[in-house]
Amino acid sequence: MKKVYLHPLTVRIWHWINAVSFVVLIITGLQLRYREVMGIMKFRDAVDLHNLVGFVLIFNFLLWFVFYLFSGRIKVYIPPLNLKKFIVGCITQARYYGYGIFIGEANPHHSTADNKFNPIQQMAYLVIMLVLMPLQLVSGLLLWDTKTFGTWISLAGGIKVVDTVHVLIFLGLTSFIFIHLYLVTLGETPVTHIKAMFTGYEELKEERGH
Repeated sequence: MKKVYLHPLTVRIWHWINAVSFVVLIITGLQLRYREVMGIMKFRDAVDLHNLVGFVLIFNFLLWFVFYLFSGRIKVYIPPLNLKKFIVGCITQARYYGYGIFIGEANPHHSTADNKFNPIQQMAYLVIMLVLMPLQLVSGLLLWDTKTFGTWISLAGGIKVVDTVHVLIFLGLTSFIFIHLYLVTLGETPVTHIKAMFTGYEELKEERGH
């Protein structure tokens, strides 16, 4: 086995703040929507906690963006410009997830610090981090103070449009969390990827004959 340093401390801190924030926002968000069913906390407390953690998530996202942009690591999210290579990579990876992994084939993608994600992950994370997350954070900010941001809400199509966007993206991101949790278990062992997000190092099998 060889160790590959994939996750700098900054990334690991961001990841766990992000993870905890998501869990709290999901729970409090459900409490706001279904207060009679959930009954976890008082409505006002749920609103205050949801708003507070929402701002934590905004700040955390800005830190992520600045770090990745100015460190040059943002490139790990960018798919190759060679469209044919990208499509072939997606098909190969999809075949592995849907078939190869079940018959013991090796993962066609080998993570490195400069090439962390396979083509499918690149496409998914690019949309999530650079499209859906900004939209979710902006829509949440508008809903936080509808009077102050009334003009912007009107430009966006009204409160119902902003609220619908916020809820739909919430559903999409929550669904992705379950996919993410499954994919996390697909390392050399079910906990390999999880350990790496604590230590920064991921253990990979060394390829023979190289």
